Amino acid sequence: MLLIGGSRSALGLLAVRRACCLSRATHSSPHALEYKPIKKVMVANRGEIAIRVFRACTELGIRTVAVYSEQDTGQMHRQKADEAYLIGKGLPPVAAYLDIPDIIKVAKENDVDAIHPGYGFLSERSDFAQACADVGVRFIGPSPEVVRQMGDKVEARALAIRAGVPVVPGTDGPITCLSEAQEFSKTYGFPIIFKAAYGGGGRGMRVVKEYEELEENYQRAHSEALAAFGNGALFVEKFIERPRHIEVQILGDKYGNVIHLYERDCSIQRRHQKVVEIAPAVQLDPHLRDRLTADSVNLARQVGYENAGTVEFLVDKHGRHYFIEVNSRLQVEHTVTEQITDVDLVHAQLRVCEGRSLPELGLKQDNIRINGFAIQCRVTTEDPARGFQPDTGRLEVFRSGEGMGIRLDSASAFQGAVISPHYDSLLVKVIASGKDLPAAAAKMHRALAEFRVRGVKVRSTAAQNKARRRPLCAIKARQVIYPFMMNLALIKGILNTVLMFCRVR
Repeated sequence: MLLIGGSRSALGLLAVRRACCLSRATHSSPHALEYKPIKKVMVANRGEIAIRVFRACTELGIRTVAVYSEQDTGQMHRQKADEAYLIGKGLPPVAAYLDIPDIIKVAKENDVDAIHPGYGFLSERSDFAQACADVGVRFIGPSPEVVRQMGDKVEARALAIRAGVPVVPGTDGPITCLSEAQEFSKTYGFPIIFKAAYGGGGRGMRVVKEYEELEENYQRAHSEALAAFGNGALFVEKFIERPRHIEVQILGDKYGNVIHLYERDCSIQRRHQKVVEIAPAVQLDPHLRDRLTADSVNLARQVGYENAGTVEFLVDKHGRHYFIEVNSRLQVEHTVTEQITDVDLVHAQLRVCEGRSLPELGLKQDNIRINGFAIQCRVTTEDPARGFQPDTGRLEVFRSGEGMGIRLDSASAFQGAVISPHYDSLLVKVIASGKDLPAAAAKMHRALAEFRVRGVKVRSTAAQNKARRRPLCAIKARQVIYPFMMNLALIKGILNTVLMFCRVR
C-alpha cells in the first residue's frame, strides 16, 4: 500500500510539474494562446490576385471561397475556388466588389474564417477591416487602426516624421482651397505635386511646373480624387524631378517582430502607374539600402504593423531618400520579391493571420538573403495607338512565353476568354528571374517575344492581309481591331535599354 501510495504521490507530483511547465510555456510563448488555424478563406477580389491567394490556400490545405459580380459570372477566379457566391446583385460592376455588407453576409453564411482583400477594391479600407473584426471574421492584413493610419496619407507622413524617416517637404494636412496651394508654391517654388490624401495608384496626382498651371491642375486633381476615392482632399509636396521609386517589402507578426525582404525598383512608370518592376534595385548603394530598410522596419514597429506591407520612397539624384507612403496590403509586384528571397508572401500572410510568429515560420532577418534578380512586366490589354486606352473583346489566339526562369500570374489569359470593359486592363504578369540582371532581362525579352495574343474583327480584307505580314506587337490599323495589342513593344524596348545598361556597366 505504501508503494502504491508513493506511486500515486509521484504521479501527482509529475502532473503538477507538467501543469507548471505548461503554464510557464503558455506565458512565455503568447502565440501558443493566440494560434488559431484557418479552415476557410474568402478572397474579396477578382482576377489574378484572387487565383494567387486560392493557390496558396490550397497548398496549405485551406478551403477557398470566391465572390463575383454579375458581370464576372464566367471569369476564371470563380472556377478556381472551392466555393463561389454572387455579390452586389443589381449593382454596377465595381460597386459589387465594394459592397461590404453583402461580402460580410456571404462570409458569415458560409462559415468563412478569414478574408483576404487582395489589392485594390477594399484592400486599404479600414472600415472593411473593422467590419470583418466586428463579426469575428479575420482580416488578412494589418489591424483596422493601422489600415486607417496608413490610408490617410497625411497621418502616415506625420508618423514617418515621428519615426525619424525623411519626408519630402509638403503640407502638414490636406489643403482646403487653391490659395493654400499658392502659398505653398511661394514658399518652396516649382515644381510641386498634388496628391490625393485618401488614395493612391496615380489617381488625383498632378505635377505643376509653373504658376499658370496651378489652378487647372488643382481642379483636375480634386475631381480625380473625388471620383476615385469619394473624397477630393489633396495635399501638396515639393516635386522631386527624375527620382528613383524604391519600395521596401515588410512583414510583421502579432508579437512585434518585423522584418524586411529587401527592395524593389519601380521607377519605370507611365502616368504614375508602374509598368516594370525589378528586384533588387540595380546599383543601389549598400549604405542607402541599409537606410531604406532600417527606416521601413522602424516605421512598421512604431505603428505595430502586422502582416505584409510596402514602404515606398523616392530617391533623388544625390542619393537622398524620402518617404512617400505605406501600402498596407500585398502589392501587384510582390512576385519579384518572392523570386529573389524564396519566401511565399501569401503563405506568410495566412500563417501570421493564424497567430504564428515570424521566427516560428523561420522568417528571421538573418535568414533572408537575396538570390539573383527578378523582373516583372505587366502585360495589359491596352492600345498604344489610342494613348494606351484599355481594349476589350474576346481572345481568339493566346500563346504565352514560358520556359525556365519564367513565372506567369494571370486569370483571363487563355483562348476564348472575354476581357471585360469594367475592370483593370491587366492580362498577365510575366516574371523572369536569373542569376543576375542581364540573365533575367534576356529571359524576359525571349518570353515576351514568344507571346501571340490576338482578338480580330475584320473590317477590311486588305488590312487583314497587311496585318498578317507584320509583327503582332507593331500592328494597330483602324480597319483591323486587335484588342490585345497591349504594350509589348514598349516593354521590350525598355528591356533592350536594361540589357544595354548592363553591358555598359
